[in-house]
Amino acid sequence: MSSVEIPALTQTLLAAKKQKGLTFADLESLLDRDEVWIAALFYGQAAASEDEASKLLTALDLPQTLVAELTACPTKGLGPIVPTDPLIYRFYEIMQVYGMPMKDVIQEKFGDGIMSAIDFTLDIEKVEDPKGDRVKVTMNGKFLPYKKW
Repeated sequence: MSSVEIPALTQTLLAAKKQKGLTFADLESLLDRDEVWIAALFYGQAAASEDEASKLLTALDLPQTLVAELTACPTKGLGPIVPTDPLIYRFYEIMQVYGMPMKDVIQEKFGDGIMSAIDFTLDIEKVEDPKGDRVKVTMNGKFLPYKKW
C-alpha cells in the first residue's frame, strides 16, 4: 500500500468511474480536456470550472453538492516524500538520474530558466513494440527565463 493517503473525493470519483466502466480517455470528449488533466482533477491536482464539474458529476451519477470541492483551488503536490508506488517512484528515479543532465541540456538550448508546469501539457501514449509495449511520455512546457532586476 502507498504511503500517500488518497482523499475521500478522489476515492468517490474513482469508484464512480469504475462503476460506470469509464476511462479517463472516455471523459475527454465530455469535458473537452485531456485525459491526464482529468486524472489530475480526480486527484485534487487541478480545479474544474463549475460547468466542467457539473458535467463530470452528472456523468458519474454523483451529487452536484461536490461541485464546490471540484472547483476549489488545489494545493498541488504530494509533499516532500519519496514515493513508494513503483510506477511513481520510477519518475522520481528518472529525475534523480537524468534531472541534472536535462537541466544542463535545457539551459544550453534556452539559457537560464525553467520549464513551466503551469503553461504545460502532458501526453501519455502506448507504443506497441514486438519486444514489449512501451510507454511514451511527452512533457511540453513553456520556457520561462529567469528575470534580472
